[in-house]
Amino acid sequence: MPSHPPLLADPEMRRVLATGLDSPASPRAARLAAFLAEAFGSTTVGLLHYGSHAHSADARAESAHDFVVIVDDYLTAYRSLAARVGTRYRPRTAAWLNRVLPPNVISVTDSSATPPLHAKCAVFSLADFQRACSARARDHFVRGRLFQPAQLLWTRNANARRTVTEAVLEVRAGAFERRRASLPTRFDVDAYCRAMIATSFAAEIRPERPERVEAILAAQRTEIVPMYAALLRWLGRAGVLDPEGETYRDPYPRGWWERFRLARYYRRSKLRATLRWVKYIALYDNWLDYVSEKVARRSGVVIELTERERRWPLIFLWPKAIRYLRHRPQRQSEP
Repeated sequence: MPSHPPLLADPEMRRVLATGLDSPASPRAARLAAFLAEAFGSTTVGLLHYGSHAHSADARAESAHDFVVIVDDYLTAYRSLAARVGTRYRPRTAAWLNRVLPPNVISVTDSSATPPLHAKCAVFSLADFQRACSARARDHFVRGRLFQPAQLLWTRNANARRTVTEAVLEVRAGAFERRRASLPTRFDVDAYCRAMIATSFAAEIRPERPERVEAILAAQRTEIVPMYAALLRWLGRAGVLDPEGETYRDPYPRGWWERFRLARYYRRSKLRATLRWVKYIALYDNWLDYVSEKVARRSGVVIELTERERRWPLIFLWPKAIRYLRHRPQRQSEP
């Protein structure tokens, strides 16, 4: 049965699946990329820009830009960052946490810009990033983000650019097999893209309302629909799918074991994503304000924090956190 290795041997499919990686950055994103490359130092391999600023999905001008920061060595990277911008955590602590459960998600600010520019950085070693993009991925963190539009804004050299691009192509080429067991019997490219966005949300506890899936699809349509339409056509020609007009049918639907494995993968992914919240407390500057503002913006739920909850959140914030998690909009839409 054809899979993504022969798919990636097709030069035209490689070109299509690389859609957006070379797209021009906004001046703010370009400045941030240059700043981050310098701040993380000589160990920096590449910088991928993703998220709402990369695909113009209702991004606020003052909100942080999302980056994947790929480095050779965690400790060297955090020592450079501490020397360049100052960090409230020790480089050794950050490096250890990054190795235990990659990535670390940290806030980095370019205070020399007017107004200051903020980046939310998911930090990976090159080896951890390549694994997260491959069939050996432990969770859906990278796969759930890089099947969407992303810009490769900076790489150390041409070899680094080829390596990072190859990993992103692996994510996008393997997207069908990862969702195959959960797809409906018959689907078109819109349904396929919608399923990819929905499952990326389902792999984490998130504040988004159900209609957020449609909003993201609308914002990304011009990039992801042609890209994955080409992927589905290729799978049709290869005999993996049966084309029926504008729709496709899987002639080899997956059985209960594959569905069970897929469900187990997403449960593990959600658990690992939740465990990363503990690292937010240790590593992310102003984490409490960031989380509460994101919840309010994405779900419409305003969490009023008392002075006592702000001073000792790990002791007194639990009742509100548990109440929100039980009644969050995402949970109401889950089967």
